[in-house]
Amino acid sequence: MAASPPRHFLFSLLIFSTFLLLLLPPIISAANGPRQLHHLPDDSDSDIDSDINAGPRIKNHRIRRAYLALQAMKKAIHSDPSTPPPTDLNGADIAGHLPSQLGLLTDAALIHLNSNRFCGVVPKTLSRLSLLHELDLSNNRLVGPFPSVVLGMRALRYLDLRYNDFEGALPEELFEKNIDAVFLNDNRFDSNIPQSLGSSPASAVILANNRFVGCVPTSIGEMSNTLNEILLHGNRLSGCLPSEIGQLGNVTVFDASYNHFTGAVPETFAGLRNVEELDLGHNVFTGVLPGAVCNLPKLKNLTFSHNFFRGKSSGCSSKWKARAQTQAGTISTAVVAKNNPYPCFSPDVAKATAISGAVP
Repeated sequence: MAASPPRHFLFSLLIFSTFLLLLLPPIISAANGPRQLHHLPDDSDSDIDSDINAGPRIKNHRIRRAYLALQAMKKAIHSDPSTPPPTDLNGADIAGHLPSQLGLLTDAALIHLNSNRFCGVVPKTLSRLSLLHELDLSNNRLVGPFPSVVLGMRALRYLDLRYNDFEGALPEELFEKNIDAVFLNDNRFDSNIPQSLGSSPASAVILANNRFVGCVPTSIGEMSNTLNEILLHGNRLSGCLPSEIGQLGNVTVFDASYNHFTGAVPETFAGLRNVEELDLGHNVFTGVLPGAVCNLPKLKNLTFSHNFFRGKSSGCSSKWKARAQTQAGTISTAVVAKNNPYPCFSPDVAKATAISGAVP
């Protein structure tokens, strides 16, 4: 008769097996994201219509549709550590995909699913959510092109898709919708910013940390009545900043840093009378920084370091000198190579000045 394994071996095997059971779900969740794109069910409208005839008998048609949608959501989730309530699942650490049956929630006013581990694509059936006011899918693992399904949501006022892996171009129609807040930062969008930008009534447009290229549309000046905050930093935008930006009299935050903008800062920036945060750093600006920019009445923080300015106006000089004496900020001179890497710019860039900090 074969000898039985020692008890300490069996105990060690039990501990190891338990450890694997705890470890495998998050590993599988992380690894399955791209593969699930090939295995997720089709999200056509016909699928969810046929689902309405299944399940328990519920007389109220709206309640029945919501019940079926939430049951489908439960099946689509393969990791649900805290069992949170429906339609507002922020920060619940849920892993899974977004089922097409979410399109049955036709009475939903908001869907908040941010800070989870949802993967795959946004189902087309969400176009049925004609009453949806807020859609927040941020900080997940969603992929694919811009989810054009949102263009059919007539009541949508708040769109948050940041911190995902969406890619490709933005549709022109996006900025023609009556959306107040558009958060698209930290994805992989790589198109030009649509010329329709100026048609948007949004108060906040956040496009930072993508791969946008080309120029800022001149139509941006048409947003003067509504725009309060626009973040463009961390892209591949180029060309000169349009003078129409000076029409944005209600803007409080304007950040165009970490791009490839060239030329001079427009004198029209004097029209940014309500701007508090202005960041033009890490670009290829040249010329002289206009004194009107330094003297904007509500400016609290101004950054234009790491450019090729050859100086600043006398108005800027006196203000920054006073700041240095009070140790409220710093002034530094950038050392730039005399071999100008940008032949269309002034060879005087070797004397460029870099200034950053807060305006008193």
